[in-house]
Amino acid sequence: MEYTNLGRTGLSVSRLCLGTMNFGPQTNEPDSFAIMDRALEHGINFFDTANVYGWKLGEGVTEQIVGRWFAQGGGRRDKVVLATKVYGKMGDWPNEQGLSARHIIRACEDSLRRLQTDTIDLYQMHHISRTTPWEEIWQAMETLVAQGKVVYVGSSNFAGWHIAQAQAAAGRRNFLGLVSEQCIYNLMTRHVELEVVPAAQHYGLGIIPWSPLHGGLLAGVLRKMAEGGAARGTSGRAADALAEHRPTIEAYEKLCADLGHDPADVALAWLLSRPGVTAPIIGPRTLDQLDRNLGALEVKLDEATLNRLDELFPPIGNGGPGPGRTSGRRSAR
Repeated sequence: MEYTNLGRTGLSVSRLCLGTMNFGPQTNEPDSFAIMDRALEHGINFFDTANVYGWKLGEGVTEQIVGRWFAQGGGRRDKVVLATKVYGKMGDWPNEQGLSARHIIRACEDSLRRLQTDTIDLYQMHHISRTTPWEEIWQAMETLVAQGKVVYVGSSNFAGWHIAQAQAAAGRRNFLGLVSEQCIYNLMTRHVELEVVPAAQHYGLGIIPWSPLHGGLLAGVLRKMAEGGAARGTSGRAADALAEHRPTIEAYEKLCADLGHDPADVALAWLLSRPGVTAPIIGPRTLDQLDRNLGALEVKLDEATLNRLDELFPPIGNGGPGPGRTSGRRSAR
């Protein structure tokens, strides 16, 4: 396993982050335990969850599963850099969601109880709050840090200007502020390259991409369909995207075949090569999926392949200058 620092911090995390969103709804508890144990065997020490995962209002199903896994002992909790999130609706009353100081503190206490731990290593704001002042948010986070209940604070789904706002407010309080941004980022969804990634790099935030395989479309969906296997990309929004982008996906899978690599490995390796990226989030539903994801760490993409991927999946504006930039295509490399 390869490790890197999370943003500008001294915290070492694996280059792949284990996402737990499937634990409960898609993967039962014994299988979830097995996946987490195997992740540690592979050296993955970065686990991501959220209080809303499990999708049963207020229950925190996935956090409870992770907590019961920690409770087995064996040094599991000490080995894991644990990330969870706050913002989502956890009850029917108006103050059971959002980023008010009251909700942040109460939600943290609830997550700690479900996770059966004393400390959350990375407490992430799941979305921006447009109604809560940063002074209130940072006061709550500072309280949790001072109490030892939270170590680092991160964001998720923020715009570049939200990151700038947050860091300016934290700086006025002499507080570390954000250390990471978790955002959707993959070959088919590259809008964060315009402002979010540059803002994160400027302020020293590590980028943690979610949906790195775009709902399975970048994981060999056409090959799996031809082989008669089930594929996530054949239903819902992914099916619509597949219909729209089928020629591109066909060309992508041919490129991967010519390279001799699995499409999922290429998609993850591309993210690992991107500026500012700390660790893409993988969300295996089975042990086999987890094991296969490790292949991405062995894939090294040369300049010709990277250029071909840019042709197949052009950056927003086809790589032209973004806001505040004067240089052109592939300038971020």
